Amino acid sequence: MTDAVEYDVVVLGGGPAGENVADRTRAAGLSTALVESELVGGECSYWACVPSKALLRPVLARADARRVPGLAGAAEGPLDTAAVLAHRDYWTGNWKDDGQIDWLDSIGADVYRGHGRLYGVRKVAVTSPEGEHHVLSARHAVVVATGTRAVIPDVPGMAGAGPWTSREATSAPAAPGRLLIVGGSVVAAEMATAWQGLGSQVTVLVRGSGLLPRMEPFAGELVADALREAGAVVRTGVAVEAVVRDGSTGPVTVVLEGGELLEADELLVATGRAPRTEDIGLDTVGLSAGQWIGVDDSCRVPGHDWLYAVGDVNHRALLTHQGKYQARIAGAAIAARAAGVPLDTGPWGAHVATADTRAVPQVVFTDPEAAAVGLGLAEAERAGHRVRAVDYDLSKVSGAGLYADGYRGRARMVVDLDRGILLGATFVGPGAAELLHAATVAVAGEVPLERLWHAVPAFPTISEIWLRLLETYRG
Repeated sequence: MTDAVEYDVVVLGGGPAGENVADRTRAAGLSTALVESELVGGECSYWACVPSKALLRPVLARADARRVPGLAGAAEGPLDTAAVLAHRDYWTGNWKDDGQIDWLDSIGADVYRGHGRLYGVRKVAVTSPEGEHHVLSARHAVVVATGTRAVIPDVPGMAGAGPWTSREATSAPAAPGRLLIVGGSVVAAEMATAWQGLGSQVTVLVRGSGLLPRMEPFAGELVADALREAGAVVRTGVAVEAVVRDGSTGPVTVVLEGGELLEADELLVATGRAPRTEDIGLDTVGLSAGQWIGVDDSCRVPGHDWLYAVGDVNHRALLTHQGKYQARIAGAAIAARAAGVPLDTGPWGAHVATADTRAVPQVVFTDPEAAAVGLGLAEAERAGHRVRAVDYDLSKVSGAGLYADGYRGRARMVVDLDRGILLGATFVGPGAAELLHAATVAVAGEVPLERLWHAVPAFPTISEIWLRLLETYRG
């Protein structure tokens, strides 16, 4: 190893969370190094959020157009799949990270390419692709932001069949003729929507009772109904017993519980994520390799006053925007501690990631879109809150009817009856994603419902659903 190069902060992992930590610590005047073994920009930029939405946008736009009188006939033809894939490639920078590197250069952060591992207290060892070795020493903090990887289930024949994960599903060079998807997660629902819309025959196999199990039940039901109407097959309560494939390019056969056989050209496994912590040196600082990294609300690892973990790796909220939020909180906390400034640790304080437990927003970009923030009904009840769920048919709002003929959707708000505030809200329907931030502000701001009554929605917009929900609540 070479002599250690000293920085104020060393960030291990260059995805969105790692980049945002670097941005905040550099803004505070702290010298910062960022270590990345793949592409700077991480999973979200190249194999998740960005390419998946580039694939989905034309599918959803066509679905919307088909519901608009005067436009429906013009939108009946197939999509230009090659053009969609080319647009996807553009948004991923053709899987090159030059733009991300330029941005890091512009803020004065140093980038080290290679595999980074903790090397004892306040140190990170980096092995470059060329075999060079560096040791980086941190005066104030090391931040782990290594993210997660897809889990391949321990099913006979699965690993050897070369299944797609989210990475292959979002970067595929062509639409497969037949695509089997195992799982009912967000990845499963979105990729079923995208590839069915781009010409594949999609079959979704869900072990549980429905899609999107972490959202209100009606969200998964409406998405499954729409997938079936689009031509996909969605089956629930089914288990995969084995997978058979001759090599990794021929047809793949899935054996279901009971012996039924299903054949496809590709198999996508979307059954969960695991932390990328198996080989980052956690054992050198008394932590367990391969495990999630527990943190406090400032994203600092208990018992290690110099070690932080942000993004998926801490398992607080596995969403890109939450990881970036945690990075902003952690960056502020690191800067405050470096300057000897007391932290603001009350709920919603500047150095506390309160939203991770109170107001996590999520959008599933299916047709229809599903958007939720905060607690669902069952989750709120399990937490011991005295609550009431208020439901309304979104299609009955004038703005929805004008948005699309045959509009179908549903909205729910979960009300804390003791405090008179929202604990959560869910919207499912075309265009519903754009309703979410208003709900996020209401939940994070703990806005009393009596005050929300005075927030008048513009007519005729879909956001008039707020008035209808409040009228239903008030009676």
